[in-house]
Amino acid sequence: MKKSAIITGAGQGIGLAIAEKLASLGINLVINDIEAGLVEKAAKSIANKFGTQVQAVPGDSSDPSVIDKLVKSATSRFGSLDIVVANAGITLFGGFLDYSREDFREVTRVNQEGSFFLCQAAANIMKNQTGGGAILFTSSVTAHASHENLAAYAMSKAALEMLSKNLVLELSPFGIRVNTVAPGATLTTRTSLDPDYEGTWSNITPLGRPASIEDIANAAAFLVSEEARHITGQTLIIDGGWTSVSPSPYS
Repeated sequence: MKKSAIITGAGQGIGLAIAEKLASLGINLVINDIEAGLVEKAAKSIANKFGTQVQAVPGDSSDPSVIDKLVKSATSRFGSLDIVVANAGITLFGGFLDYSREDFREVTRVNQEGSFFLCQAAANIMKNQTGGGAILFTSSVTAHASHENLAAYAMSKAALEMLSKNLVLELSPFGIRVNTVAPGATLTTRTSLDPDYEGTWSNITPLGRPASIEDIANAAAFLVSEEARHITGQTLIIDGGWTSVSPSPYS
């Protein structure tokens, strides 16, 4: 039987690249994005390109009803839930000294709460499966190096890395692995809007360029695969070596 995966934030960018990578490996998908048009278009494109089954579930990935629908869609349509990629997240920039409670709560709600409870719902399915499952969080290099105006965001991403490590104790007995990818500067639809982005990060990244979305997707696919069956509780930083030397993008 084919494996199935849930991927949130999959309408574009890194999430879409992960969805396409897993589909290319013959994995059936339930994909989510808050923008219905994006995720429905992505589902049709992936199904046509790779011939795998893809169901779109639009909505706020931190909403309990959306989480419930994602899990039920996977189990009812595909018979199992083998992989979850909790990729959805938001960035609300702002200086620490005057950052609003409203923005803090929103970043926490989407990035931490949404990932935590999707993982919980998935684990409660996976624990009763013979093969267990694999869960992957999307963190960021901001959890490892200081960035201006991103204190709340960085905090939320660091929390996900600790969550994946902490869950080793509770989920390993069920054969459930939990890992995290932490992308660095990555060329996406959003970052491409900054005309200086690629040049700036090419100059300060030891490997000479920012990541592509495919770079992140390849790493994600490895961590949820059987090839990584003895890896859990880990964070893989994908940044071309930037955090090893950490030159500032602001100078």
